[in-house]
Amino acid sequence: MLDLNEEIKARSASGAAEKLKEASGEEIAGALARLNPGFTQDVLAALPDEARERALAAASADIARQWQRNALYGGDAIGRMMDPVVAVFRPERRVDDTIETLREMVKISFITYIYVTDPHEKLLGIVTMRDLLFSDKHQTLGEVMLKDVFALQATAPLKEAMRLVLDRHYPAYPVIDIGGRLLGLVRGQTMFEAQAIEISLQAGSMVGLEKEERIATHWLRSLKLRHPWLQFNLITAFLAAAVVGLFQDTIDRLVILALFLPVLAGQSGNTGCQALAVTLRGMTLGEMKPGAARPLVSKETWLGMANGAGVGLMAAVGMYITAVGQHQERPFMLAFVVFAAMVFSCIASGLSGALVPLTLKRMGFDPATASSIFLTTATDCVSMGTLLLLATILVR
Repeated sequence: MLDLNEEIKARSASGAAEKLKEASGEEIAGALARLNPGFTQDVLAALPDEARERALAAASADIARQWQRNALYGGDAIGRMMDPVVAVFRPERRVDDTIETLREMVKISFITYIYVTDPHEKLLGIVTMRDLLFSDKHQTLGEVMLKDVFALQATAPLKEAMRLVLDRHYPAYPVIDIGGRLLGLVRGQTMFEAQAIEISLQAGSMVGLEKEERIATHWLRSLKLRHPWLQFNLITAFLAAAVVGLFQDTIDRLVILALFLPVLAGQSGNTGCQALAVTLRGMTLGEMKPGAARPLVSKETWLGMANGAGVGLMAAVGMYITAVGQHQERPFMLAFVVFAAMVFSCIASGLSGALVPLTLKRMGFDPATASSIFLTTATDCVSMGTLLLLATILVR
């Protein structure tokens, strides 16, 4: 079972389902029970109906019930990551009776806290193991429990939950519904693992990689997942080429400009990627509070101007030296064109780097999804178009 489990961990949800679909119900249930609960839900959803039923029938009643409960929550909701709660007692339960019951329970389950609920399963408080062991044995759980309980809402997104637990670092957190009813618990390790995976997937999402692709993904499936984005990128590249084509006469007259087109595209692209990375990081860490977008856009505008002036000055010197070496008629004007184009391009790139993920989020899409493709299109069109337009107007 352990070897099967380790093999599944290296696969995507669809790949794991493919591997498990012919296994027995006991093997499927045993393998899934050792995985992150959120990933377990992805695998269960990808399994054929018959294999899923085998797994649910073979799992213990508590685990099967928890899997079915977790399936009610979609996306990255905390409810998808819940483990079943084992140590649940009523407030009138005495400490000594609870300890005796736990002696058997800890042999088969890992118990961190004791949860106290009312007959309607509403969470009233928790008892730590230390408080339980050092309390008077005749006291009730209602007397020794901590009543001010921190709990997570089952519908809360992972990012929001991570912000709430950032300065707490508890080993486990109770999960409740809107009415305060205890639904399960989510372990801190599970949340941090899911967040780490989410962050690691951003780099791929920015260039059009699907989140389910892994190293072990078959090359045909990888081709299917990646190729549509490459076709879309080709269309955007044609758009940039069309912008250059509008100034074909200028390029024919001033061939030296062709040397600096990739320079502008590269510098403005890097400027945009820096702004994009900061914006996505802010979204991931929950720094994008209401009203934060405007200061961010303003900051990236000024940074783009300052960075553009710095690199534009060096690029202008390079253009002047090159133009003089080629005996161009107006080397100073060519240098000024490069400088001005670099400043404007970096301003536009900084704006694009901030606005692309903000716009995608407002439209309801993942802010990281193929954002670099949109950014590259904007920076290429603006940088090349600006250089050639200024050269057409100023260099006669």
